[in-house]
Amino acid sequence: MVGIMIWALVVPFALWALLRLTGADPHWLWTPLVAYTPYVLVVALVPLVVAAFLRRRAATAVAAASVLALGVAVLPRAFPGGGPAAGGEELRVLAVNLAFGQADAGEVVALVRRMRPHVLTLQELTPGALGRLDRAGLRTLLPHTVDRSAPRAGGSGLYAAGPLRELPVIEFGFRQARAVFTTPGGREVEVVSVHPCAPNPSAPVPCWAQGLDALPRAGGMPRVLAGDFNATLDHGRLRALLDSGYRDAADATGKGFEPTWPTRGDWEFLPRVAIDHVLASPELAVTGFSAHDVGGSDHRPVFASLRFR
Repeated sequence: MVGIMIWALVVPFALWALLRLTGADPHWLWTPLVAYTPYVLVVALVPLVVAAFLRRRAATAVAAASVLALGVAVLPRAFPGGGPAAGGEELRVLAVNLAFGQADAGEVVALVRRMRPHVLTLQELTPGALGRLDRAGLRTLLPHTVDRSAPRAGGSGLYAAGPLRELPVIEFGFRQARAVFTTPGGREVEVVSVHPCAPNPSAPVPCWAQGLDALPRAGGMPRVLAGDFNATLDHGRLRALLDSGYRDAADATGKGFEPTWPTRGDWEFLPRVAIDHVLASPELAVTGFSAHDVGGSDHRPVFASLRFR
């Protein structure tokens, strides 16, 4: 009976580690669950200690392998990536999820004043929020815009300090606005306001997966993907995107555990996870990352400073 109980403790963590490492998506329920892998790593120590204490060698070996696999997957994001230095022109990017357009427009504009982004990507941009942001002075700070606003969570947009050349929107349930931004120094970089739909029963995995899979891979020209990915570094689809050449700004600066959601609202009871990201293609070096707070949103805005190589 004791042996059965120990294996009942060990096996779930072994299966979790296996699914995490393979990037498998066996069911839509797994998609939101895998986001909590950093927490699972900590809890996985319990069956390891129990099995070792009771001298169950096989169970101890499996539990240790699970902890090791999860640790290798998770712990590196706490350390700076040590990417090559770059002395080119700086590019500052800020991403804000407006939470159905309810984020405090004044606080968003104050954050823009403080961080001075060249490009701001907005998710869940509603027509009403667009008007409030403009009245709060956002267009004075960032006069160039791409407006793909929509009711509730489906809209997005871009504000920039310099010219934007709009590209076809990526649309799978939610609109993901995209444009080519021309920097003050004349460099061009594609910026995407990322927001695939969330994986849940009313917006099932195909919508979430299609939204992520449709994002442009690195290559061809400098690119920045910034926004609410509804995915953490433990999701296979986000890792596939990174494998094309992008670097996650939080991960590259040793801040990969910085949580961004949920800070309020119906899901506030959940442990916080990092689902908002700034990804930079190989032409851009990551020099800084930070997460912030704005009233009225259940997401923390994320900021990255980048430099052209």
